[in-house]
Amino acid sequence: ENAFGIGASLLGIITAVALGLLIGLVYMWACKKDGYSKNFMVGLVLLPAIVAVVILLVGSNIARAFSMAGALVRFRSAPGSAKDIAIVFFAMAAGLACGLGFVTFAIAFVIIILLTLVVLSLTGFGGKNEGMKQLRITIPENLNYTQIFDDIFATYMDQKELRMVKTTNMGTMFELYYYVKMKDSSKEKELMDAIRTKNG
Repeated sequence: ENAFGIGASLLGIITAVALGLLIGLVYMWACKKDGYSKNFMVGLVLLPAIVAVVILLVGSNIARAFSMAGALVRFRSAPGSAKDIAIVFFAMAAGLACGLGFVTFAIAFVIIILLTLVVLSLTGFGGKNEGMKQLRITIPENLNYTQIFDDIFATYMDQKELRMVKTTNMGTMFELYYYVKMKDSSKEKELMDAIRTKNG
C-alpha cells in the first residue's frame, strides 16, 4: 500500500505537473534552433506526473514495480537524439522523486539540471561540429571507394569523414557512411546528382 496520505500524494502530483511544465518550457527554449515535435513536448510535460502517479499506485509492491518498469522504459520507443532520450529520463527521474515524496529534492534536482541545460545552450557547448550531416552511399563492390568521390567532396563540402563501410545485398554492394558538412546547404541536390552520376 502507498505510505503517503492524500495530501502528500496530491502535493507530489501537483509538483510533478509544475516541474513537467518547467522542463517543457526550458527544453523548448533550448531546442528552438533544432526544432521539436509538439507531441513530444506534450508527452514530456505529462511524463513526470504520470511517473509520480505510477509510483504512488505501485507503492512497495515489488511485482507491480517491475511490471511497470517495462512500460516506462518503452515510453520513448521511436528513435530520437541523445538529448531527447536524456530529457525523457530526466523527466522520469523528476516524477519518480515526486512519487516517492521527495518533493524538495525533486525541485532542487530539476532546477540544477535545467540551469545546466541553459548554460550549455548559451555557451554553444559541443557545437564545434554543428551542421554535420550523415551521408550514406551504396556502390558496386568493384568500385574503389577510397578516392572515387574526392573531387565531388572537395567541390561541395567543407568537411567529410568516412565513419563506416559495410557490405550489403549478399556482399555485392558496399554501403559507405560519411559525416559531412556542406559549403552551401542549398546545393544539396547538386551533390546528390553528382554522386549518382559518378556512381552510375
